[in-house]
Amino acid sequence: MTELHESAGTGPGDAHFAVFTDRADAAAAARSFARPGSRTLTHASGRPWLVGHWHDDEVVTASARGASLAVVGCCPVDAGELRRRAAQLRDLAELDALARSLPGSFHLVGTLDGRTRVQGTASGLRLVFHAEIDGVRVAATRADTLATVLRLEPAVEELAVRLLWPAPYPLFETSMWRAVTAVPPQTALVIAADGRTARHTRWWTPPEPVRPLADAAPLIRTALEEAVGARTRQGGVVSCDLSGGLDSTSVCFLADRSPARVVASTWPGRDPADTDLAWAERAMGHLPDVEHVVWDADASPLVYEDLLGIDDLLDEPTIGVMDRSRVLHHLPGLAARGSRLHLTGIGGDHVAWCSEAYYHRLLRIRPLFAARQLRGFRALWQWPLGGTLRALADVRPYGTWLADAAGDLRGPLPPSVTTGLGWGMTPRLFDWVTPEAERMARRALLEAASTASPLHPDRGLHTDLEQIRSCTRVIRQWDRMAARAGLPMASPFLDDRVIEACLSVRPSERVTPWRYKPVLTAAMRGIVPEECLRRSNKATASMDASNGLREHRADLLALWEDSRLAELGLVDGSELRRLARRPASPGLSDAILYSTIAAEVWLRGLARGRARVPQS
Repeated sequence: MTELHESAGTGPGDAHFAVFTDRADAAAAARSFARPGSRTLTHASGRPWLVGHWHDDEVVTASARGASLAVVGCCPVDAGELRRRAAQLRDLAELDALARSLPGSFHLVGTLDGRTRVQGTASGLRLVFHAEIDGVRVAATRADTLATVLRLEPAVEELAVRLLWPAPYPLFETSMWRAVTAVPPQTALVIAADGRTARHTRWWTPPEPVRPLADAAPLIRTALEEAVGARTRQGGVVSCDLSGGLDSTSVCFLADRSPARVVASTWPGRDPADTDLAWAERAMGHLPDVEHVVWDADASPLVYEDLLGIDDLLDEPTIGVMDRSRVLHHLPGLAARGSRLHLTGIGGDHVAWCSEAYYHRLLRIRPLFAARQLRGFRALWQWPLGGTLRALADVRPYGTWLADAAGDLRGPLPPSVTTGLGWGMTPRLFDWVTPEAERMARRALLEAASTASPLHPDRGLHTDLEQIRSCTRVIRQWDRMAARAGLPMASPFLDDRVIEACLSVRPSERVTPWRYKPVLTAAMRGIVPEECLRRSNKATASMDASNGLREHRADLLALWEDSRLAELGLVDGSELRRLARRPASPGLSDAILYSTIAAEVWLRGLARGRARVPQS
């Protein structure tokens, strides 16, 4: 296996590539993917295997006995170990075990006897897509890579689906282009030796949530240590979010135990009731070797800032554009302090806590225990008794729930108890969405309802998995934005091994009204000081969102003056302009504009990017 370089091309944190079979026709197709600065890994024959952009630190490859393996991303595996695995490979299905054994976050590509296998992460943070190009099947880590070569326009039907608030599983996991197929995160793509035939094969299933917390805590601790260690083992300087919350505080203390020097970064909230800085300073009292940077709260960008200036090349709409300026604003300052990587606590809310929907099943198998817990949840979330009983009595299967949602897309937002104890938040469309867009979204929901199975029969675990995968769709795009801004980000809580360890805990111990994130508290005891583990809340940044809606209404108005969505007949531009002039309108504080803004910003970025085609 050899590697060809056109130039260095990119810094770390933005590895993306296309994968080709070892055939002459695939090699011809690969020429369409070469871009200035792209790199190429070749098969033993000299034909292209991987074409794209990656940093030397992001790829490990090995070949032995006719098998080749590539791990691209963040993974501490060394070439010797990978070569041993390649030498032992007799069937591509054996890569299931390899993928489930390695820490970090990475794509795994394997070839054997002319067949090729490509997979991302079970979390959905690293995805795989494929399409037929010039008669051969080509895989890629970004959908727009394939769409650009095929000169495709996004499907209007997919845009209509993305206007749903929110788009439920499996609708949010499809590609935006009809001829580009998305590979579900739990499956791998296998391309046959003929270079044309492709199939998806499942390589990951979630653990059953049966492990007592006392047994699981050491496993969670080890998984988090390995996840942080995979990013810090090379030393140098890394930066960490330090909001004072349990998630970022845990990552910060773990990073401090590594060979790297740590810079902690705290954004105090504008809200006088925000206690993040006080909790961050409490943590810093135990981190004498860590440099602490406290940013000016009033300098923090608001939600909705700079929506008109976004020109990132994204392969799908993302609500992450609303917070893009906030996420990226402090990265140059941290890079100036020497940071080579920024670690976040994102994902902790999704794995160290879990859905109350588990109590739908627990009520039926442990009624007395569940009833006591549900009384606590009712008090905590102010759930009315009648609504709670109706939600618990709802036994509709997932497909029926989706079909029923399709019949009532214009209704009021469902109460929180219905979302909390059900299959998730029922999707809605709003007054500015046209009847034609509604018809397309309804059709997609009904088609999905006829075949879709939940991610797990237990609606609690289904909801947990859906929320993790919804989160990673946003973080995947933020990571690309951050790498482009000059300082890559990483979120160790979203590594597959960490997710597995957390999901294995019995839900009765993982989510309780009486304790805040007991999983993380138990796992981090002895690493994070007790006084830092006592925090039982988090900041919401609601003031930043409401202020942003008011202060950036001129940008929102400009967004709808020449709306691409309106041109496609999906939204009523005049209604959106009316809302932009009245940012205090009822409902806007509930983020109901997010999915529409995400789609509009994406279409505008797509138009800009046609002159700057995606690199590989």
